[in-house]
Amino acid sequence: MESSNHTASIIGGLLVGALAGVTLGVLFAPRKGRKTRSNISNGAQDVAHDLKRQIKTQAKAFRRKAKDLENAAKEKVDGVKDDIKAKAEAL
Repeated sequence: MESSNHTASIIGGLLVGALAGVTLGVLFAPRKGRKTRSNISNGAQDVAHDLKRQIKTQAKAFRRKAKDLENAAKEKVDGVKDDIKAKAEAL
């Protein structure tokens, strides 16, 4: 268990270091500030677009599952109604 925590902390440290390196590399790249800001802005817009698309996809899947559950519940209720009706007629 302790070894697993140590490994996770090493990997976490490497990821944070890599992210910091990339960030500093972009900020200090030999491009004009306008170009760098444009690249950062375009990257952020791409991420936002992808996130929006994923949210829409997940929302569609959620609606589909909700509709399936609604239909299953209706079928179950109809089955129970039919059973009650049959038992009432038998009495």
